[in-house]
Amino acid sequence: MEIITGAAGNLVTGVFSNMFQKIRRNFSYVCRYRRMVSGFEKKVETLKDKRDGVLLDVDAAEKNGENIYPVVNTWLAKADKMIDSELKEVKSLEDEAKNKCFIGLCPNFKARYQLSKKAEEDAAAVDELLQQGGFDKVSYRDVPQPIVVVPPKDFEDFDSRKLMFNNIMEAVKDPNLNIIGVYGMPGVGKTTLVKEVVRQVKEDKLFDSVVMAVVTHIPDVQKIQDEIADMLGLKFEEQSISGRASRLHQRLKKEKKILVVLDDIWAKLDLIEVGIPLGDEDQGCTILLTSRDLNVLLKDMDAKKSFPIGVLEHEEAWHFFSKIIGDGVESSDLLPIATEVAKKCGGLPIAIRTLSTFLRNEPPFVWEDALRQLSKPSSSNFQGVPATVYSTIEWSYDRLQSEDHKQIFLLCSLMGHNASLDLLLVFAMGLGLFHGVSTIKETRDKLLTVVRQLKASCLLLDGNTNMHFDMHDLISDVALSIASKGNPVFVLRRKHDLSDWPDDETMKECGKISYIALVGELKNLEILSIASSDIEMLPEELGQLTKLKRLDLRSCSKLKRIPPEGHSSLQSNSSLAELKALSCLTALEIHISNAKIIPKDFSFEKLQRYIIFIGEASHWDWNGDWVREYSRTLNLNLQTSISFLNNGVKVLLKKAENLYIDEVNGVEILLHESEFGNYFKQLRNLHIQNGAMVQYILKDCDAVQKIEFLQLESLTLKGLPDLISFCSKNEGSTSISPQEIALFKQQILLPKLEKLKLSSVSIERIWVPQAFCSTQNLTSLIIEGCANIKHVLSDTTPEYLQQLRCLEISECKCIQEIISTDKMIQETFKNRALIRFPRLNFLKLKGLQKLIGFCHEDYIVEFPALTILEIENCPEMKGFIHNSIRKNVPSHGAFFNNKVGFSNLKKITIPHLRNAKRI
Repeated sequence: MEIITGAAGNLVTGVFSNMFQKIRRNFSYVCRYRRMVSGFEKKVETLKDKRDGVLLDVDAAEKNGENIYPVVNTWLAKADKMIDSELKEVKSLEDEAKNKCFIGLCPNFKARYQLSKKAEEDAAAVDELLQQGGFDKVSYRDVPQPIVVVPPKDFEDFDSRKLMFNNIMEAVKDPNLNIIGVYGMPGVGKTTLVKEVVRQVKEDKLFDSVVMAVVTHIPDVQKIQDEIADMLGLKFEEQSISGRASRLHQRLKKEKKILVVLDDIWAKLDLIEVGIPLGDEDQGCTILLTSRDLNVLLKDMDAKKSFPIGVLEHEEAWHFFSKIIGDGVESSDLLPIATEVAKKCGGLPIAIRTLSTFLRNEPPFVWEDALRQLSKPSSSNFQGVPATVYSTIEWSYDRLQSEDHKQIFLLCSLMGHNASLDLLLVFAMGLGLFHGVSTIKETRDKLLTVVRQLKASCLLLDGNTNMHFDMHDLISDVALSIASKGNPVFVLRRKHDLSDWPDDETMKECGKISYIALVGELKNLEILSIASSDIEMLPEELGQLTKLKRLDLRSCSKLKRIPPEGHSSLQSNSSLAELKALSCLTALEIHISNAKIIPKDFSFEKLQRYIIFIGEASHWDWNGDWVREYSRTLNLNLQTSISFLNNGVKVLLKKAENLYIDEVNGVEILLHESEFGNYFKQLRNLHIQNGAMVQYILKDCDAVQKIEFLQLESLTLKGLPDLISFCSKNEGSTSISPQEIALFKQQILLPKLEKLKLSSVSIERIWVPQAFCSTQNLTSLIIEGCANIKHVLSDTTPEYLQQLRCLEISECKCIQEIISTDKMIQETFKNRALIRFPRLNFLKLKGLQKLIGFCHEDYIVEFPALTILEIENCPEMKGFIHNSIRKNVPSHGAFFNNKVGFSNLKKITIPHLRNAKRI
């Protein structure tokens, strides 16, 4: 009782204390009004003095022909208003406060209170103006600006350049990017494009000043300083480089926003030595660089963002070429030759311009001679192509870091378009191009490093996939020309038929080669490929190749046995046994038709790279990009759970990065939790499909606190109609309500998961609330054909989907809303009024027959990065944000209301909106 009485007493005391303080403050406004007004008037006098001083500086600057900063004029206008109108208003209130009420017997308390409040507020505003008025400088002089306007004849608005131009413009506007790079091969048009960027920057007045200097391969620091200083109206008095740099640095820092363009950087340029501000304290200075080498931009110049400028697309190149030649070329007899000549320019604007100008109005025999010369890989015959184009590529070749880089570059030129990195590895090892490496992994690592550096130097291009590369035709021609000077090479040119082989290569009466026993005599053989052949048996001599490191048996559908003396009831068992003798084998690509034929004592422990298919391979794509991008790929057609596989396959599971499980027949649970720790530690991609009876991936998960897939980046579950959850509970555990069953439970941890795809699975919920943390790195979520799923997200899930960029939900007939408001979620988390998807750029909702809206109107949803929105065949959807879960509730508003924000939307597709009144 005493405790209750004491608590009540404290509460009453607190209430009365707060009331007393409020009354006391209001009463002070009434009693101290004269002091308040006097303080305000003194501050106004100080403001007058400050204003008059600024006006003197402005008058002097204008007489000197200088321009007044806009911020100074704005401040003067605010000061005048405060001194005149606000002071008059205070004086008026002061007069009113002097009047008394009740026949002069009582002071006017209301007027005094209003006067004090006004004086206090205006005094604070005066203090802010005094602080803002501390100008170091009120004016600026017009200075020389760089002449960078690109004549129409020089700048061509190619479609392929528009996107890159816009991207560079956005980067230049970004205050967080202080160093921006533009790179590309010589003659590709980097300088022309950057000049157009500068022209647009000046037109849009994005910077206070823009300066530009050319660096070249032999930088002249003093010349660079002079070019920048001239554009700023700066005259150097200092003679030394360091003294001039200090002076230039001080001058550049006076500009609030300045764009410095440094063109044609070949190697590291010390910006401090030049005098260009650099660092967090100089964020007003943006530096735009051009170079032919990405490594120079990233490593030497520390560019925060770099943009590649590629060659012109074929149609653009031809349009440019024919425009210079004249439209008549398309209707003349020269068209076939002109088309081939244009291709020889390799999409380089400088080559196209020079060559087309040279050939314009020339007779056909000149065109034919030009085509013949351009088809020869010799620098001496490159007439019509600028010498600089050849010499710069040759210079880039000469400047490569090592002989390894040069040899790989020349080898790449022989391999044609979209060549395979795996094949390049085979050739490089076969030719012994790399020294100091002993294993395939070491060789691959070194090769990938060299290829990456060649791409950064713009001598190589990306291929169609991550495991391919390309080389531009013009660079290939120059490379072949270089190779022909000092290397004995025989090259069959593209699109040229070889009517006769050289005599020493003549092969007569060669039938279908099937006997390869002689390969056993090649004792030092390290790489053997019999891929895509009709070979039916491996020779026993294969076991003699003790130095073999890589064996490729892809797509050998008829390979089933070796000679009869090694046969067994499962004949291809012996074929695998032969591989045991290959002690150096570290890379293997093979199809094993049945897991049972793998010997019990067979070990794959030494394999560092493999693509192994076990089971029927009717739809298997050996060359798929998703296969080649991983070091160790295992594809299983299972007739049993993983727990019952033999030890040889389990060894592969331990090291696999890419696991594809297909046609899981008669299996309800793939793996027991007790064995989980032995597998999947290196797994990056897991794909499980076509398991009609699969209910759980793992069994008995309650025994552990967490189950971690530490490296898993991509997970696909497809065609699992009986799937209940990723892991099951112990049989003796307490049952839970059906609505709490989710695919991922709390103990399933997927810290690196980026892509999740669920297709035709029977789950009702993806996550329980406590499992949301596993989505922290998710970038893509695709859900399709999941008939039982009722909602996808909760109001708290977006907190853990900050990286999500793609969300696709289709053909899920039970979904009513994407973000759920169900009771289970609300009991776990309090509602959030604002829901943001900061990086989501693609949203697709299709075939959702019961969907009434993305979420309830209790929420505000923002999509600041969304560019594409597709909503199709959602007949019950009345608006993006709904106000009731019930059907037949009329909608009177727009489809999109103020509860949803799309600040960057570029494309919207919403056909057949039956229930929406307006968009």
